[in-house]
Amino acid sequence: MRNSTSSLPSSPPPATPTLPKPPSRAIVLDTDVASRSFKGRLQPELAARLAGAQLLLTFVTVGELTQWTRLRDWGPRNRAMLDSWLSDKPVIPGGKTIASVWGELSAAATQRGRPRPVNDTWVAACCVAYGLPLATLNIKDFADFAEHDRLVLIRA
Repeated sequence: MRNSTSSLPSSPPPATPTLPKPPSRAIVLDTDVASRSFKGRLQPELAARLAGAQLLLTFVTVGELTQWTRLRDWGPRNRAMLDSWLSDKPVIPGGKTIASVWGELSAAATQRGRPRPVNDTWVAACCVAYGLPLATLNIKDFADFAEHDRLVLIRA
């Protein structure tokens, strides 16, 4: 009897999400920094630190920004402006690797008695998984990850 699997075409291996090769200085923007950048309201000190860097977003930040447009009842013109601003920024997707890092970070924080908010943990997981720094105005939200999990924070 013929092996039924031998006549099936072989499937390509599952794709591993990869980011475009960023310049040597890539920085992930937390949602607060992304929002201020979009609005043109970054503090001059932070804007100077981000100048010349490849700015990246996480899937969480894109989701939060999208949520805000709906909750604040943005019209088509403002949504189009946000879409245009987002269009040239690579997005770190969720996936198995990010999910595993999230699980490790979340469990470790809980074991330390410092459970962190879910979305902040996802953002930290994206940065830690790729070894990328995070620009945030909410330093206290990520300080635990910086202290224990090698998250590098960019401050104003």
